[in-house]
Amino acid sequence: MAAVGSTRSGSPAFGLGHLLTLTILALASDACKEVVLQVPSELPAEKFVGRVNLMDCLKSADIVHLSDPDFQVLEDGSVYTTNSVVLSSGQRSFTIWLFSTDSQEEREISVHLEGPLEVLNKRPHTEKVLSRAKRRWAPIPCSMLENSLGPFPLFLQQIQSDTDQNYTIYYSIRGPGVDKEPLNLFYVERDTGNLYCTGRVDREQYESFELTAFATTPDGYTPEYPLPLLIKIEDENDNYPIFTQKLYSFTVQENSRIGSTVGEVCATDLDEPDTMHTRLRYSILEQSPSPPMLFTMHPSTGVITTTSAQLDRELIDKYQLLIKVQDMDGQYFGLHTTAKCIITIEDVNDNLPTFTRTTYVTSVEENTVNVEILRLTVQDKDLVNSPNWRANYTIFKGNEYGNFKIVTDPKTNEGILCVIKPLDYEERQQVTLQIGVVNEAPYTREASSKSPMSTATVTVTVTNQDEGPECIPPMQTVRIRENVLVGTRNDGYKAYDPETRSSNGIRYRKLSDPRGWVTVNEDSGSITIFRALDREAETVRNGIYNITVLALDADGRSCTGTLGIILEDVNDNGPFIPKQTVVICKATTSSAEIVAVDLDEPVNGPPFDFSLESSDSEVQRMWRLTRINDTAARLSYQNDPSFGSYAVPIRVTDRLGLSSLTTLNVIVCDCITESDCTLRSGERTGYAEVRLGPWAILAILLGIALLFCILFTLVCSVSRASKQQKILPDDLAQQNLIVSNTEAPGDDKVYSTNGLTTQTMGASGQTGFTTMGTGVKSGGQETIEMVKGGQQTLDSRRGAGYHHHTLDTCRGGHVEVDNYRHTYSEWYNFIQPRLGDKVQFCHSDDNQKLAQDYVLTYNYEGKGSAAGSVGCCSDLQEEDGLEFLDHLEPKFRTLAEVCAKR
Repeated sequence: MAAVGSTRSGSPAFGLGHLLTLTILALASDACKEVVLQVPSELPAEKFVGRVNLMDCLKSADIVHLSDPDFQVLEDGSVYTTNSVVLSSGQRSFTIWLFSTDSQEEREISVHLEGPLEVLNKRPHTEKVLSRAKRRWAPIPCSMLENSLGPFPLFLQQIQSDTDQNYTIYYSIRGPGVDKEPLNLFYVERDTGNLYCTGRVDREQYESFELTAFATTPDGYTPEYPLPLLIKIEDENDNYPIFTQKLYSFTVQENSRIGSTVGEVCATDLDEPDTMHTRLRYSILEQSPSPPMLFTMHPSTGVITTTSAQLDRELIDKYQLLIKVQDMDGQYFGLHTTAKCIITIEDVNDNLPTFTRTTYVTSVEENTVNVEILRLTVQDKDLVNSPNWRANYTIFKGNEYGNFKIVTDPKTNEGILCVIKPLDYEERQQVTLQIGVVNEAPYTREASSKSPMSTATVTVTVTNQDEGPECIPPMQTVRIRENVLVGTRNDGYKAYDPETRSSNGIRYRKLSDPRGWVTVNEDSGSITIFRALDREAETVRNGIYNITVLALDADGRSCTGTLGIILEDVNDNGPFIPKQTVVICKATTSSAEIVAVDLDEPVNGPPFDFSLESSDSEVQRMWRLTRINDTAARLSYQNDPSFGSYAVPIRVTDRLGLSSLTTLNVIVCDCITESDCTLRSGERTGYAEVRLGPWAILAILLGIALLFCILFTLVCSVSRASKQQKILPDDLAQQNLIVSNTEAPGDDKVYSTNGLTTQTMGASGQTGFTTMGTGVKSGGQETIEMVKGGQQTLDSRRGAGYHHHTLDTCRGGHVEVDNYRHTYSEWYNFIQPRLGDKVQFCHSDDNQKLAQDYVLTYNYEGKGSAAGSVGCCSDLQEEDGLEFLDHLEPKFRTLAEVCAKR
């Protein structure tokens, strides 16, 4: 199957003879090839016709000529019309000659233009020739010019299969432009295989079309594989290059060097890349203000640079350029667009500030401060309100005493000269200042003979002023003995007139007198004692009492000074002891140190003499004073006093015999450190330390007693209802009373009365278990209160038929109850009657004699006795009658489990 394209001949003159001629030309050394271009019948000027590959013919060609002046060819082989061309006979031909000066080679290319009507008329003859020449089914690239004017349908090429010699072949195509978007743009004649285009194509929308051709027989047989067919759309220069911005803005510093980059512009072209249609050239069409031209533009990159170093912002601060971009590498027939570019000249500090005058004269009154006396003006051509314009003023001569200051007015750029320290007419009547000015930004011009700083001379005249009095020195002193008589006069404060250097005509007035001790004479400034002076007063600092005095002249001008009264000390204060409460920890020491002080000066103070001042012989017998140094003594006790507080009067006498009596409160305490005693709620004067108050302990005991009374009432009521005698189980034999020789109950004692059993869990401090039985047989009631603890204190009070036993404790572990500790006699008085009552209750034999196993006394050996029960001394009960314990509340179940038989 053959494909006929742009390389075929299409006119009657190109028959077999012409083909033979082409063959001869192809073999000749001066001929290259023939090109046939399909074009419309009419071509306007500067119209793209087609492209010829010059490199395949002669690579080193540097001279190109055309035989037809209506056409021209560019470097890339693009052929354009230079004038309007009409194909009157349907065809036109011209020759392109290529010549290389290096190799002296010459080639030529024949270009034939065929109009669409001529191609259609000559198609049958061509088909026959090509049909015989080529018989193959292979794709031949096909192209068409974008925006073709037709007429439509426009013939593109013919596809043909070799199998049409044996079969009837039908041709069809598919793909974009046929059955895909854009639909119906191409079609093929079923019988002939001629391919047509039905309308204009825009290359910027569709660069090419990839179609697939099919050859089939009428019955559907496919003798050939599908043929890929590429239709390339030849680009036409129909798109203008466009700048990326309509207005460009750049800045460049003034005085920039030649070739300094200003900015870069850029344009785009939608035509086919890497062709003459998109080869852009940039240029500057116009500059405003008018020439000389100060800028240039690179034709390929669009970079704008300077061509002069004379850019001066002070002359022209902005330029406007009209720039152009043109395709076809700038050829006159290329398409072009324009844009504007604004170039702003950026200011640099190339102009120094200069004073408008070089000399200034001004005046100021003496003693005047913080006033403006002069404004200095400068000129600067640089950009206003920029660092290149703003001025910095400096006084570099004449301000050695710091009387002046110059600052810049931010609005006017003037230098404001001010007086910040008063001038004295009597010292200087005239001051000459040298002032310089520079910009905030550094000067950019290269060093030259011109000084980088402009200077001006300012002459300041100091005028005299009638001044008020001067309080010099501001602090004056006088010496007066304290306790001097009221009405005593003394020198006071003196102020002076700076003009006459005298105190005549100056009046004085007291401004401040914290204690109101003195009065000030209005005419002389002397002082009179109004109240007694006390050197030890709080307002006196380091023996000096200060008052403030105001001095005024006849015109009301004033000054203020301070008069310091130095108070000479008098021995009017006896030594005393500031710490009047002394603690002696009897466990660690038998004495305490006491220190005396004297408010008078050391000459009227120590050494001190300490003595006991009391007519009570008991105080003299109990206490003794021992001197330590000039200001301290040691107070110690004798004869082992008891704990408590004691009043000890001590007299302290200074070196001049002035004394004072101080009564010390001496506390003898059972402590290790003094703080240990003072932190307690009361002094330790007994054996026990009180950690809880008596009311707190009483409240705790009453609560516990109330709880056990309820339990005793319940147990006793059940015991009375039982007629049978209760017998204790054998395993509770060790719950009877054990008498020990200790003065207080041991940690492991076991105590039981009338069915009440108390078990203490040793010294671990855990809670004991208590079991209650019936009351005493005599009908009396017993109340027992217990709290947690290993060591316990037992208290007993007896009444008619009533026994009260209390086991008291404070905190888990060892128990201490301050001021309630029982002595041995109290324990003895409790135990003996109790044992007597038990003996009476013991069982007797038939002869009414005491049983042999009555209560015996055992020595305490640190643990419970293994003898078990003491037998007859126990109140035996039967095991029945305890059913009520099965229904007790949860908090009494543990108590019930102890009483139950195990």
